Amino acid sequence: MMRSISRSMSSITRTIINTPKAPAALGPYNQAVKVGNTVYVSGSLGLVPGTTDLIQGGVGPETHQSLKNMGEILKEAGASLKNVVKTTILLADMNDFAQVNEIYKEYFTDKYPARATYQVSNLPKNGRVEIEAIAVVGDIVDA
Repeated sequence: MMRSISRSMSSITRTIINTPKAPAALGPYNQAVKVGNTVYVSGSLGLVPGTTDLIQGGVGPETHQSLKNMGEILKEAGASLKNVVKTTILLADMNDFAQVNEIYKEYFTDKYPARATYQVSNLPKNGRVEIEAIAVVGDIVDA
């Protein structure tokens, strides 16, 4: 015997996030996607806004630029780096881990997001670091 079950589904709004204050996506994806109050930020390289050029100087400047770009994308989504709850860092060389951590602490202070860091064989544009994030829009209250 088959029964028909009726389910009521609520709709959730998906908003595509793109800002000219951060570099455009290098492929068929967006800078971020917001679903409900969650923002999924695509991997951010240390690209100079308005160009597809990697900032010069190595992993230090690339990390700073990546996080600045991420901040602009989050701002466009109604959030900030303080709203980030999870990051993933991709490194071309795990020997850069300590330097990236020192810079990371300048942008994420005291209440660090959950995080994973991986070494990969190659990054777009021969970058040294790429950072992606998940953020929640709203006033975060720590327990």
